[in-house]
Amino acid sequence: MSRFQTRAPTAALPASAVEGDTRAVRQGMFAALAAFVTWGLAPLYFRALGSVPPFEIVAHRVLWSALLLALMLATLRFTGGFERVGAVLRQPRLLALLALTSLLTSSNWLVFIWAIDAGRLLEASLGYFINPLVSVALGAIFLGERLRPLQAAAVGIACAGVAWRVWQLGSLPWIPLFLAGTFGLYGLLRKRAPVDAVGGLFIETLVVAPLALAWLLWLHAQGSLAFGSGNPAEWLLPLTGVITAIPLMLFAVGARRLPLATVGFLQYIAPSLNFLVAVLLFREPFDTTQLVGFALIWLALAVYSADMVRAGRRTARRAR
Repeated sequence: MSRFQTRAPTAALPASAVEGDTRAVRQGMFAALAAFVTWGLAPLYFRALGSVPPFEIVAHRVLWSALLLALMLATLRFTGGFERVGAVLRQPRLLALLALTSLLTSSNWLVFIWAIDAGRLLEASLGYFINPLVSVALGAIFLGERLRPLQAAAVGIACAGVAWRVWQLGSLPWIPLFLAGTFGLYGLLRKRAPVDAVGGLFIETLVVAPLALAWLLWLHAQGSLAFGSGNPAEWLLPLTGVITAIPLMLFAVGARRLPLATVGFLQYIAPSLNFLVAVLLFREPFDTTQLVGFALIWLALAVYSADMVRAGRRTARRAR
């Protein structure tokens, strides 16, 4: 070992700096875990809403999220919370982009909640397993990002899993493809939107809030509004804002403080919990045909994860 190598451990770094980095990583890990576990167990909450129709749940989710995010922005006024929102509202092209992303997330929520209500959470979980691979494919198609060999292999194996489901069902598995596609497109478009997490989410909910309010008013006029009708589950509806906004904020904290590869691994927690809830608690049927399709997707994710680890190690070696 050379003289330079014996000095390699950066002794110049003060202990407080190392402790600060360790604390930040620990906080980021806790925040990311909390976000993904909340998303993974969210079907239990939506199932508890019982007879409340999915469209009404989504409308409540929009309005209560807008209220909660407005309160959060008010507390962030010293960092220019509402001022930054106002700056975005004065940019028509950026506002149009966020209007499109809001439609993508709203439709994603609607199909996810409908799938839970229809006893098809297993298919929804498959969509979120596929999502990382869809994001890789969209990056290659729209951003010109080159697929590494293992990434291309992972996408190919995932396509084989979808093809297997098509062959067995005789039709496209539209729920997982819709969920993976809309969330993948959302990530692609938000990557091009220069707006922070809280402000961007607030504007997205603000854009669709008039539609949500109009829908609830129409339901009230028809006498079919669940909220305020004596439905035992109605007082759970305000929690839709918490279920929406808080995990996204926690995810933003985790994404800032953790390596991308770590976040990539952690994101599988949510669909894994969805899968377990569907099979063990909701007792959705899971036969050999479905197992083969899931096994191909899991194999694709294993290949994709191995590529992430290898790429992360290569980047770390170059940084030394």
